[in-house]
Amino acid sequence: MRGATGGVNLLGLRSHNTALVLDLLRTAGAEGISRLELAERTGLTPQAVSKITARLREDGLAAEAGRRASTGGKPRTVLRLVPEAGHAVGVHLDRDEVRAVLVDLEGAVVAERRAPLDLGAGAEAVLARVAGAVGSLRPPTATGAAGADEVAPGAGVGGTSAGGGAPGADVARAGEPAGVSGGGAARAGEPAGVPAAGADAVRPLLGVGVALPGPLDHERGVLHRVTGFPEWDGFPLRDALAERLGVPVAVDKDTNAAALGLAVGGEGGSFAYLHLGTGLGAGLVIGGSVHRGPRTGAGEFGHQVVQLDGPRCECGDRGCVEALCLGAVARGETEEAARVLGTGAANLVGLLDIDRVLLGGRTIAAAPETFVRGVRAVLDARARRTGDTPVPVRIASGPGRGVAEGAAQLVLAPVFGRGDG
Repeated sequence: MRGATGGVNLLGLRSHNTALVLDLLRTAGAEGISRLELAERTGLTPQAVSKITARLREDGLAAEAGRRASTGGKPRTVLRLVPEAGHAVGVHLDRDEVRAVLVDLEGAVVAERRAPLDLGAGAEAVLARVAGAVGSLRPPTATGAAGADEVAPGAGVGGTSAGGGAPGADVARAGEPAGVSGGGAARAGEPAGVPAAGADAVRPLLGVGVALPGPLDHERGVLHRVTGFPEWDGFPLRDALAERLGVPVAVDKDTNAAALGLAVGGEGGSFAYLHLGTGLGAGLVIGGSVHRGPRTGAGEFGHQVVQLDGPRCECGDRGCVEALCLGAVARGETEEAARVLGTGAANLVGLLDIDRVLLGGRTIAAAPETFVRGVRAVLDARARRTGDTPVPVRIASGPGRGVAEGAAQLVLAPVFGRGDG
């Protein structure tokens, strides 16, 4: 094996090599990349690359993007990824809202849905709401497109309605990509069949990624004692949704999903993504990969105690950063909330020596300049005391749907060889 970015010419690792080629096709964009360049950059033989790209073209995942002048001999044919050949749904389950996005293979959002949610309403109600959101995003088949903006909010995936009864109707929106085929209840990242391309092809839904407040077990998809909602403790969310939706499902904390989306989108190095919305948490990216820890519990940033005799937090402790931040926000003391957030961020910088701090979440979005200024002031003061270079602070890139988009990457990242998903 040649390392993390190199290919291997072994039949048993064909999926690994295919992922390397797919990732390079995605990175190349519309301009495409030649087979020779693919071989050079993966370390695979030209014969292996030819076999992989032929299979990808047959499956409709790759297509010719023209020819490029060569330094000798005939012009090279270049290939590109076909973004609409597959899709993933990302779902952000907040305490009071569900937001879902449908993305193509490049991660571009092609449809979005938002609806109110009560995370404490019970498993059946929440599962039905998720199924309805996913069903409403179900793209049409190539041959059965309906009129523009038609939506069936209660439609399920894989022929299941939100309530688990009658089959859900297909949904179509003019100009959107081809449709979804339901599969077995599998985990996200496992192989998903791609039908042959053609006018009657049905494009697959590769899976659904779900992000919600932690703590939880990312590997098993089981929730722990979600702060404020102890009734979820031990609930197998991944398996319950996979059975209901009929497609692979991945589950992670909202902050980890957002951090993954940022990393896949080009945010390099090591950083902390701090998300302040109805709760407070952190997604940690170390050396380009999401750090979850051996028990997938890393990033419970909001429950670090910074005031021993502080107010009681919903986690049961006192003086947590989350309790102090949300309390200040509730009193209208945004600058105080920013200072507290900066104190927690300074602890992270001291522990992890990260490159930058990124801020996001609806509460921060309501006063971004105040939070950036407040957090930066605390970090700059720390740098002056320690003699270190100040750590940059800024708002995370992307709109408010960053968690939902990152949740979709829980499904897409493994397809392109990113183990983060």
